[in-house]
Amino acid sequence: MVDIGLAHIALPVRSLAASIAFYARFANMQVVHSRLGVAWISDGTRPFAIVLLESTAETIPLLLPYAHLGVGVASRAEVDRLCQLARDAQCLVREPEDSGPPVGYWALLRDPDGHTLELAYGQAVGRTIETATELNPARGRSE
Repeated sequence: MVDIGLAHIALPVRSLAASIAFYARFANMQVVHSRLGVAWISDGTRPFAIVLLESTAETIPLLLPYAHLGVGVASRAEVDRLCQLARDAQCLVREPEDSGPPVGYWALLRDPDGHTLELAYGQAVGRTIETATELNPARGRSE
């Protein structure tokens, strides 16, 4: 994997352990690098990581609807399964809904620090990027 393009987003968190557990459970992400107060987590599908930065600040800037992290899953049933886990964990903030193409079937969860995670099936992000690259081949190359 090559580090070209958007490679990470950094999120301040109060507890690395709680955030790592949340993103492992709901976004299939694991720690790929860590050091004191910092953990990089990734699902390994592309060269992209969420960098969790443990903070003792009184307030943490939040990703809230509609600022959010979006994760695609393999099926509607997987969205429903994860939403049931989120209900049980009291972190589901918006029930699943089908918004049709290109948005798909989606729901919103709240991580331990209050950031928003979207779970979705059927979003056309990959297809949209492929089509845009096919229409303008220079987009996929760096000079």
